[in-house]
Amino acid sequence: MFSWYVPQTVYGFSNRSRGTLMSSTCRILLRSNQVEQAYCGQTSVLHLLCIIACGLPLKDLVNRHVIQITCGDQHSMALTQEGRVFVWGENSHGQLGLGEGGSGSQTPQHVQCLDGVPLAQISAGGDHSFVLSLSGVVFGWGKNSSGQLGLGDTTDRHVPTVVKSLNGKKTQFISCGGEHTATLSKGGTVFTFGSGVFGQLGHNSFKDEHLPRVVAEFWSSEVSQVTCGRHHTLVLVASSKRIYSFGCGTQGQLGNGQMTNQSVPSPVHLPAEFNDEYTIGKVIAGENHSFALFYKVHVNNSTNLEPNQSRRIVTLDDKMIDQWVSECNSNAWKTTQKKISKVFSSAACLNGSFLKASCDEHYQTSAEFCGLDFALVKKSFAKLAGNERVMSKVVETVGSAPLPASPASVEALRVYLLLPELVRVCQRPHRAKLLEALASNILQLNSDALKVLETYWSKLPDDCLKGLVKLFRKETSKSIGRIAVDDINWNAPIRLEQLAQVLQMVYKVCCNAHNKITKRHFIINEINDLLDTLQSITEDLNNNLWLHNWNGNLQALRDLENYYDQTLKKLKSFPCIFNLEAKCRFMKNTLRLCRYDLVLRRTALLDDCFSVLKKATDQHLKGWLVLYAEDVTYRSDVNKRDFFLNVIKELREPDSQFFTYNDNETMIWFPTQPSVEKEKYLMLGILCGLAFNNNCVVHLPFPLALFKKLLNVKPTLQDLKEFEPGFGQSLEHVLKYSDDVFEEMEMTFMVTWDGREVELDPSNPGNIVTNSNKTEFVDKYVDYILNKSVEEVFEEFKTGFFKGCERDLVVMFEPEELRGVLVGNEDYDWDVLKQNTTYEGLLYAEHSTVISFWQVFEELTSNQKKTFLLFLTGFERVPILGMSQVKMRVRELLNSTEEHLPQALTCHALLELPIYQSRATLKEKLIEALNHRRGFWEE
Repeated sequence: MFSWYVPQTVYGFSNRSRGTLMSSTCRILLRSNQVEQAYCGQTSVLHLLCIIACGLPLKDLVNRHVIQITCGDQHSMALTQEGRVFVWGENSHGQLGLGEGGSGSQTPQHVQCLDGVPLAQISAGGDHSFVLSLSGVVFGWGKNSSGQLGLGDTTDRHVPTVVKSLNGKKTQFISCGGEHTATLSKGGTVFTFGSGVFGQLGHNSFKDEHLPRVVAEFWSSEVSQVTCGRHHTLVLVASSKRIYSFGCGTQGQLGNGQMTNQSVPSPVHLPAEFNDEYTIGKVIAGENHSFALFYKVHVNNSTNLEPNQSRRIVTLDDKMIDQWVSECNSNAWKTTQKKISKVFSSAACLNGSFLKASCDEHYQTSAEFCGLDFALVKKSFAKLAGNERVMSKVVETVGSAPLPASPASVEALRVYLLLPELVRVCQRPHRAKLLEALASNILQLNSDALKVLETYWSKLPDDCLKGLVKLFRKETSKSIGRIAVDDINWNAPIRLEQLAQVLQMVYKVCCNAHNKITKRHFIINEINDLLDTLQSITEDLNNNLWLHNWNGNLQALRDLENYYDQTLKKLKSFPCIFNLEAKCRFMKNTLRLCRYDLVLRRTALLDDCFSVLKKATDQHLKGWLVLYAEDVTYRSDVNKRDFFLNVIKELREPDSQFFTYNDNETMIWFPTQPSVEKEKYLMLGILCGLAFNNNCVVHLPFPLALFKKLLNVKPTLQDLKEFEPGFGQSLEHVLKYSDDVFEEMEMTFMVTWDGREVELDPSNPGNIVTNSNKTEFVDKYVDYILNKSVEEVFEEFKTGFFKGCERDLVVMFEPEELRGVLVGNEDYDWDVLKQNTTYEGLLYAEHSTVISFWQVFEELTSNQKKTFLLFLTGFERVPILGMSQVKMRVRELLNSTEEHLPQALTCHALLELPIYQSRATLKEKLIEALNHRRGFWEE
């Protein structure tokens, strides 16, 4: 065993191949041309340093600050200060990590898939490569014939692949041998894997290991360093000043006085003259030899040397920000700008900053935990924002910096959490550009990365998540406002669509996370202004007013209408930004107005309806209904609201056997064993879809579960509780039971429903409900009643529903909103009806007949008032937007006498009143009118 008392520089080169210079034994320390340090794990010498020594620097790296470099048998790797990895040399086993089918390269190639990952170290083995992130994530690629990648198999990898079995192990260092690998975790745990034919894994075995395995001999030791030669391994325990070796020793490279292979770590025989005045600084393993570097230090000095900061990628911290601020008005500003650019142009540098170091939490980074300290993030960015000159340079750099779109690790996604916090402290002129760029980059992420980002959003601190919502909502709102007032610019709706899409993604996250951020935090009322403008333009076109308003420029007005219309159509995919009024208006404006005639017999309404609908085309079904009564003497137009009211009433009759009623007979559900043909549920769905398309309220008292299922939202226990309160409460009690109660009850995974007993866990009949599986039992119970038991019937209904209406419009609504649109509500605010009433012709608010009418109305029973609403509008229930949407108009019934009844035109909510001489007569005639047959059933 040779020992160096002071650092030495060694040169030796041979075997030039594929841009690689080979050496049998050497290590190089060099501080020039921006290369901080290089060392050889076994046989190679750094190409870059070799070529620099020959006066031929690598052009592709000459302007980059290289901080680490490492060599394998026939390939090399370099890591730059901004966190980029470059590779060159042979690629026979994919050791360059450039993808399948890539050939070798004599010039450095950028490994783009690692962009954004904050790397701490690179290491090259014989024909395999490794990199390590600041949070301990290990990536390997290249030759894997002996399992040296630690992935559990022997398949070569051509791209960097995460060694998942090392996740959470706090890996701090990696060393690669010829066909084996060793890692060192914080606290001194050593893992080895790969070829063990010479005992180089240290497991008292000569077998290969395909997964990382702890070297048990060091279990209680605080190992300081580990390094691999071609077929041997060295381990340093600095606290005891001991070096251990294992593996191939046929040429004395183990330093234990023997020339044999060793599968168990044994101490290296160090010269006796090295006493407490020296400490071991570094151990190095070559191909068939080993080195130890000793330093003479004071006795009180720590033997654990601090890592060389110059070999790390640059990361942002308080000290750096303070320096930038202090230099912003000095002669050093030009240099400072370069430093700012280096940090903020690199996603890797940003992702390596602000790590949650307390209790080593950042080592637990995963798809569930981002590893960032958000308190530190806010503090640092606030300090940056305090200096306008520094912040301007930061914004300029960030605005042009690329972000990782297909990250190799979740660590690369931290930048998408950091940048919104940075944008929040920016001056307003810069926010729009930065947010638009950020939204564009987010939408370019692959599906797996987006899923992780959404998880990160769901776990953000409340203030950060609220800030994210506010940022995108405010900018989306401003974009809509600009479109409404600026000239036509077709790029504006594209940018708006990207902002709104990200906002919709965040909305879904907030819904699933059940936090305090609600729908109102996302609604953008400016959409109503855009709808108003579009409606005004459309009315101008329809009324030929363009001649006055636009000086005859008809085409310009049509272009503007198309511009607003297309913008709104882009936005309809992001319903979180629409309030309920805007959704309803958008639905009304979007529905196709093609006409579809239904000719039906009064005496066979349901049968005729199903027969006609069965023959209808999809185009007809999505049209605007016009209904006729079939009669030998006449055919007249019939009010479609009456049609839906009565056909649905027939379907609800118990004799129809379409539905199952709950115990209180207040709600309906699909039967598990229907008595009518399954096809009729398709027709029922079509009817409901037509009602939606034709803006008609129907009284089908389904629980919210139905509307959730139509929107692909999973029903819950609360939905079952709404339909059957008794069942729901019983299941809630089950969730509260303890083990003792379950032991007494001996409850199994069975459900009794609609007269049938069903096994909820067919794979395990008789499965007993326990404290550990009670949640699973309740979930399966709810799933059976609301999903599986009615699956076939519901699918028929759903298919029919979307045949009868526009799916794109339906999905704009939340389940509660969809129920309200289709079924209405029971918020009968009669005072609002009176306040919104207008009077025409001879009638006015103080007219004696009008005064009498409202006095009579106040005397009506609750049911009579509801009947009046039906008489006036054709609806039994209040429209989704409330009673304020019922704009009643009252006028005199022309040519009437006191014998005439009041009449109503339901399409216009128009009440026509005869002029009665007494209040008593008015009351009598009004009640008679309310009880009279109307519409389709009028003889």
